[in-house]
Amino acid sequence: MVNSESKEQLNSVIAVITIFGVISLLGDMVYESARSANSQYFNLLGINAAQVGLIFGIGEFLGYFLRLIAGILSDKSGKHWLFIFTGYGMLIAVPLMGLTMNWNILIILILAERIGKSLRNPAKDTILSAVAENQVGTGFAFGLQEALDQIGAFTGPLIFTLVFYFTAENRVVQYQLGYKLLLIPFIALMFFVTFAYFKTEREKLIRSIKQREFYTENLRPTFWIYTAFTFFCTLGFVNFSVIGYHLKANNLLSDGNITLLYSCAMIVDAITALVIGRAYDQMKKKAKTKTGGLLVLIAVPFITLLIPFLTFSTSSTMIIIGMIIFGIVIGTHETIMRSAIADITPFNKRGTSYGVFNACYGLALLGGSALVGFLYDLNKLGIIKMFTCITEMIAILLYFKMSQMIKSGQ
Repeated sequence: MVNSESKEQLNSVIAVITIFGVISLLGDMVYESARSANSQYFNLLGINAAQVGLIFGIGEFLGYFLRLIAGILSDKSGKHWLFIFTGYGMLIAVPLMGLTMNWNILIILILAERIGKSLRNPAKDTILSAVAENQVGTGFAFGLQEALDQIGAFTGPLIFTLVFYFTAENRVVQYQLGYKLLLIPFIALMFFVTFAYFKTEREKLIRSIKQREFYTENLRPTFWIYTAFTFFCTLGFVNFSVIGYHLKANNLLSDGNITLLYSCAMIVDAITALVIGRAYDQMKKKAKTKTGGLLVLIAVPFITLLIPFLTFSTSSTMIIIGMIIFGIVIGTHETIMRSAIADITPFNKRGTSYGVFNACYGLALLGGSALVGFLYDLNKLGIIKMFTCITEMIAILLYFKMSQMIKSGQ
């Protein structure tokens, strides 16, 4: 009887994790479709690049910074599902972009979509990790989610491609039709979010949240060292925006091959997420401790520092190898680094933890990308490589510090 109940609960957990993966797929399909078309659409409306860049920059900043506030509030209130529903609900802003050509309204919709992402992500990661951690493992859960996430990101932009293909035009009307069609995956998305909520609540897959625990439980010192480790790993990570610029500016690859190369890197990302997520869970089982899988992380700074040496070369072979490593690093970031949060933080501070983690991650991405772009314009490739080596070496030192703290029970 006990085995039967355990098996039934395991099946329910796998079902919920899969549903969350489908939710991520549909979410990416909606907003990645829009992100692939926004710049061209605004160009047709006569909006200049400076305005577009400013609004997208503000949007990206809000998308990461507000996760800190959203994480704390979701933990403090215990209403994680409210943040999930509200955050995903704000994706309605994307289909609504097809109903207006007013720049001021479009600004509100762009920012609303980014704010929605910041509201839902800490709460979603908290719920997903809580469902998975004692059954199938957080590595598997986040790995599956990242793989399906990439499928959505890959297939989403095809909606606009099909609109342009079948209408044989790419004017304002066609772009607006593309945005409106995104209402279909949005409706499906909200259906799956609702289904996930009722299934999780009905089958009691998450332990009840006691509000007093938010105030009595503290984040361990290990978490702060881990966050610093993540920050420096990401700070030295060379963004594709600069890599793509390098390939285009030096005529190393055609425009079509540059986008194809990026797509291939995302496929590597998806495969890596599944493989390394499973490996992470297996290492925890073998070590018989929740933090046993953190040993995987030692490879991240070592392979990250290879990227600028390979992708900023003039050899097609080295560039391709560099982009394969790029995909592996992204897959590891999105899987293991998020899974590890669940293993080193108490449940009732997990939303806060994910909020802090994502805010630091976004700050590192912003700072690293801006600095590397600035140095590239000055043709200082040597300094870029040195900068990456320094940041990754700091990350390695922090890893060993974190490893010592884990062994001592901190």
